[in-house]
Amino acid sequence: MDPTDRKPVIAIMRPQGYVEGSRKLAESFGFDVVAVPMIELEAMEDEYFDTFAENVFSGISDYVIFTSANGIDFTMEKIAEDRRDEFIEALNITKVVAIGPTTRKQLEKLGIEVMGMPGVYSSEGLVEFLCPDVKGKNIDTARSAYGSTLLTSGLRECGANVLETKVYTLTMPKGPLQEELITRSLNREVDVFAFTSSMMVRSFFDQAESMGAGEQIRQVLADSLVAAIGIPTANTLKEYGVEVNVTPDEYTFKEILRVAKEALENN
Repeated sequence: MDPTDRKPVIAIMRPQGYVEGSRKLAESFGFDVVAVPMIELEAMEDEYFDTFAENVFSGISDYVIFTSANGIDFTMEKIAEDRRDEFIEALNITKVVAIGPTTRKQLEKLGIEVMGMPGVYSSEGLVEFLCPDVKGKNIDTARSAYGSTLLTSGLRECGANVLETKVYTLTMPKGPLQEELITRSLNREVDVFAFTSSMMVRSFFDQAESMGAGEQIRQVLADSLVAAIGIPTANTLKEYGVEVNVTPDEYTFKEILRVAKEALENN
């Protein structure tokens, strides 16, 4: 095969549950895929969950914000099975806000009506979207333990009463697969690195540094196309001295693939 006909190889480092769908989507864009989870999801329950649930059930919540499809799934798992329909009905009495289209789709799949979502799919976008209308309102949100504090602090500055519960956390898997990803990267077998969270960036570098390859992996990334799903992830990469080549306007995995493919074609 002519080397010029070789498909670009993209490293996808999303959690295991996303691997199959992410691979198919990337292949539809013309990529060959190396898929190795650098983060995993783990359910957790903090001291605020029962209050969060009661606020929804009792109608105290004026707004309920979900910042990921995972947040929805982990929330529903924590609601007693015989009360889930009641919980969905209660959510439909409040104003439910989704951070972006993937989250919105998951809510609608459960029969939950979405009041709206921001123009920019981020914590900052949510604050800007809601700020004019939330003074004195009760806002409840269920999200990751690693969610940006900008959401809660920003909404409080807008005069809202905010309750946040953390329904899942992220872990950094370690093992032969993760070592192999770093090794293949060092061997220049990857053309594009798609980072979709700050935790993913930290896990990637933690693995490289544990192999004594921290500086080498920075050089690899400098010579590759680095894509970050949004500004927070891009900023974390910059903390590690990595220049980000592309960031999509819409913070979705499909868009990160599109802008990466476009950048390669225009290079």
